[in-house]
Amino acid sequence: MIINDPEVLAQVTAAVDAYETALMTNDVEALDGFFRDAPETVRYGVAENLYGFAQIAAFRIGRAGGSPLRERLRTEITTFGRDFAIANVEFLRTGAKQPGRQSQTWLRTEAGWKIVSAHVSLLQGGADQRLAP
Repeated sequence: MIINDPEVLAQVTAAVDAYETALMTNDVEALDGFFRDAPETVRYGVAENLYGFAQIAAFRIGRAGGSPLRERLRTEITTFGRDFAIANVEFLRTGAKQPGRQSQTWLRTEAGWKIVSAHVSLLQGGADQRLAP
């Protein structure tokens, strides 16, 4: 198995970047399109646990104003073979003191790269908990 094949890494990086753009512009249709439409898809948020695509889509529709604005501080993407990848993002919400973390598991499907699992959390105790690269 090849880890971080340059072609696959570029594809997943583009998907992660496009997801961030959709998140910051509250493009609900695009956001839904990034997740695998399946009952096995899971998204743990800061204040919600969502099981299956239907719950994820309902959350997006019901979320007034979309995601809080944020700045990405660090993005780490690792691909495993041609069809599997993990993306980890460290971010800081506008006006926040504590950084947040987002992890996504991406799978290449017939419809392209899709998120099959995601987790978002906020560090407690402030930005001084960040580790330098």
